[in-house]
Amino acid sequence: MPSRLGAVADLAAVSDGEQPVWLALGEDGTISRWDMATGHHEAVATTTVPDEPDHDPWNDRPLRRRLHASHDGMFAAVVNDYGRFGEVIDLRTGEVTLDLENEGYETETVPFSLAFGQSQGRCVVIHRTDWNRLDVSDPQTGLLLTDRSIPVPPEEGPLPEHYLDYFHGALYVSPDGKRILDDGWIWHPIGVPSVWDLSPWFETNVWESEDGPSRVDVCDRGYYWNSAMTWIDSVRVAVEGIGEDDSVMRPGARIFDTSRTGQYEMAVELLVIAGPTGPFFSDGSRLFSCGDAGLSIWDPVEGKLLGEVPGLSPTHHHPDARQFLQLGDGVVRLWTA
Repeated sequence: MPSRLGAVADLAAVSDGEQPVWLALGEDGTISRWDMATGHHEAVATTTVPDEPDHDPWNDRPLRRRLHASHDGMFAAVVNDYGRFGEVIDLRTGEVTLDLENEGYETETVPFSLAFGQSQGRCVVIHRTDWNRLDVSDPQTGLLLTDRSIPVPPEEGPLPEHYLDYFHGALYVSPDGKRILDDGWIWHPIGVPSVWDLSPWFETNVWESEDGPSRVDVCDRGYYWNSAMTWIDSVRVAVEGIGEDDSVMRPGARIFDTSRTGQYEMAVELLVIAGPTGPFFSDGSRLFSCGDAGLSIWDPVEGKLLGEVPGLSPTHHHPDARQFLQLGDGVVRLWTA
């Protein structure tokens, strides 16, 4: 890694044709644009997200800085995963356009819910504003696009319409930009990843993320969330872990078709693959898993192991450049599919 880039806390891939361009978040808060092919890098902004010194880690998950980027690299978001605060920055001006805050309830149990998406040709940012609420905003102006009032439930009696008893977690936008996967959980602690369509939520139904007709639960696992998961394509998702709860969980991947529902109105399970562990990535046809021994490549249709890259455990994936990158101790290890 270029020495003048400094110590890097996180990376985020951005699209620039087939060039492997990344945004790098320095431990000092500097955000740089880094062209890995040429080695050129330049500072484009500085984050001012506050520290949270009173944070109490839960389940060995310390607070960490996380960098997100819009696909075109025009906007970035820096958030405190497992924390309360974040911000959106316009990288063309370096200005903070939106201060992020999620009210702090049970934030230590999940990464800060955030993802960039597209609506009618413009960039939008999806972010957690409360434990059971996601919102969509314009990253350029900070304008809220999903204004709605969620009523407080009574101590007794039926829950109000649209009330969602769900702790939102890490967010993953599908490769075609049309759907979102949410690694959230419900009480009494059960991990329940869910999926819904983005376009209705942005354009016609502000309640789509709560109880819209496109919302589908993928599966449920007792005391088990914050696990590896990825979109395979615009329909299929891969979820790490084989078992009903954390006490019996075995390494592996479960493949689901989120366009169809089966038992208990959950997504149809297509395949179980024993073995895949660690972070999951996909190139649209293959599943990549990143265990301690290295990178493994799987066929998500037949479940076969297609290949291995020993000694490489990627932390980041650049879909456009087909790069798998392992970041650590000032060194980048790289493999191109």
